Amino acid sequence: MKTRRKDGPDLPGPPEAPWNEVAPGLWMGGHYWHDPAGELRFVCVGAEFDLVVSLYTAPGHGPAPGVEHLVAEVPDGPLDAEQLAAVQAAAEYTATAVAAGRRVLVRCHSGYNRSGLVVAQALIGVGTDTAEAIRRVRARRSPWALNNELFVAYLETGLDTARLLSSLTAPWG
Repeated sequence: MKTRRKDGPDLPGPPEAPWNEVAPGLWMGGHYWHDPAGELRFVCVGAEFDLVVSLYTAPGHGPAPGVEHLVAEVPDGPLDAEQLAAVQAAAEYTATAVAAGRRVLVRCHSGYNRSGLVVAQALIGVGTDTAEAIRRVRARRSPWALNNELFVAYLETGLDTARLLSSLTAPWG
């Protein structure tokens, strides 16, 4: 499934770093960033990480051959039950890898929402309070991280509950 990024007048462009460490061994990033001169740069992941979890992909952005790469493309918008399950699986795999001492990068287009959802859920999965997980993602990556209010609502509701609710179909539909 291809995804579309929603840009708006209040949203910034790509962040000022290709990736940021949110917790020891757990990094969050995107496919694009602005260098100190304000120039748009592509992020090409080499072998800096043991595992790269991509929620958005683009040709030529890595990772290097031999680096484990988990792809779970989801939109930066409302998620259905299957997409929420993919987010949960990616977060669980991420948390397990970090606990095993692996360096993990979770990335999406710019490194704000989709990667923030998975990173926050991974933190919640290892016992971090939801509000603290959201705060940490924003403090370590960008104040613009998790600007998708629906993703914050998924985290606050709990992904199991959000997944169950999104799987319900109206009897007339």
